[in-house]
Amino acid sequence: MNKGLFITFEGADGCGKTTQINLLAEYLKNKGETVVLTREPGGKGLGEKVREILLNYQGPVSDRCESFLFLADRAQNIDITVAPAVEKGEIVLCDRHIDSTVAYQGYGRGLDIDRINMLNNIATNGKKPDLTFVFDIDVETSMKRVGKEKDRLESAGIEFHNRVRKGYLELAKQEPQRIKVIDATKSIEDIHKDVINIFENVISSNKKL
Repeated sequence: MNKGLFITFEGADGCGKTTQINLLAEYLKNKGETVVLTREPGGKGLGEKVREILLNYQGPVSDRCESFLFLADRAQNIDITVAPAVEKGEIVLCDRHIDSTVAYQGYGRGLDIDRINMLNNIATNGKKPDLTFVFDIDVETSMKRVGKEKDRLESAGIEFHNRVRKGYLELAKQEPQRIKVIDATKSIEDIHKDVINIFENVISSNKKL
């Protein structure tokens, strides 16, 4: 590879995206690629502190404050981890990114989506992922997979999470070249095959590899 790649994984908690990140990382490493794993919120260092606040803070958190915390974590992750790795020709796999903020704070919380897009653009310095996977699953199944111990966002309620799911599917319609929806109710092996097929087809068509 002469140019790095930035690939993001999106979807509801319990959709299996973290498992698929690890499987794709193993696949790429076996092909001789250098892979960097990161997440939002919670990239190395400062991001871990922001994640703790976002997911486990017990007091009231305003919707706008929640959004800005995610954006601050995103700016740090892009500048410190993602951009340098891509510049070196490495492949960055990120668990959640800009689409999470649009889906959760925009569609879920009802904040202005145009404003969120503008702030996302500032936080990322205008860089979008080369490819985004959305692992789609119904809310009832995702909540069962999460279990009884839920963090602050996981506990937001069925209606909230249905709006989030709708948001992800709407984003995929708006950007079909970048965002690929995968049925997350299938087996781990079948989902992995879908990920590999999409990755190879998209990257080949863009002549990235």
